Amino acid sequence: MSSIEVHDVGLTYSSKQWEFVALSGVSMSVGQGEFATLIGPSGCGKSTLLRIVADLLTPSAGSVDVFGESPREARRNRRFGFVFQDPVLLPWRSALSNVSLPLRVSGRSKQEARNRAQELLTLVGLSGFESNLPATLSGGMARRVAIARALTLDPAVLMLDEPFNGLDEIRRQHLNEELQRVWMESDSTALLVTHDVSEAVFLSDRVYVMAKGPGRIIAEVTIDLPRPRTRDMLLEPNFLKLVKDLSATLSSAYAMEDL
Repeated sequence: MSSIEVHDVGLTYSSKQWEFVALSGVSMSVGQGEFATLIGPSGCGKSTLLRIVADLLTPSAGSVDVFGESPREARRNRRFGFVFQDPVLLPWRSALSNVSLPLRVSGRSKQEARNRAQELLTLVGLSGFESNLPATLSGGMARRVAIARALTLDPAVLMLDEPFNGLDEIRRQHLNEELQRVWMESDSTALLVTHDVSEAVFLSDRVYVMAKGPGRIIAEVTIDLPRPRTRDMLLEPNFLKLVKDLSATLSSAYAMEDL
């Protein structure tokens, strides 16, 4: 069963003086429980496509279905959890309070929200940091709080827009392992935007490579590696070959910018 179906989606920005085609003819299908990734050059429309699926932008053409619903219906039914590049935590609230906030807004009791937030902080490896304010957390820890918050309402689809951008390689790989574990335990479908080829291979079941001018999908790559994946796999021949092949496909997307 597909969880996300994108059919011939386009997005055009226009005024009386100019027109810019951000996306054209984009189609993709993400199966229920899959981890899918969008990768491509800067400005190719990866985040734009993610936001269309999440009902944060409205396409000019085509359609999107999320579990048989429109993005707007899916959003209203709270099917989405969203993790941005910036964790966007409220600085005056503790980690526990930041995670429990969506539950309180949705009408859950204070104790129920607190218990669920505690469970999720434990799930992302932050047991013992419930009382910490965001300013006292490392960048990686703040991102884990953001992931926990995104999972509060048990989303059917977890949207991740370069959530580990700017972190050093060691912390990033550690968080990739944590994200994989959390995703596997949550039963959510995941849709990730990244520029990192190794990250895309490590996390994904399916990778969509995008090019720009206008933004479009030029390749779909299946990642057939066993789970759970560990950092030891990063040096294995199968993993390295997938990284090499995906890098070559991505290079072709960059080459298209000059056409």
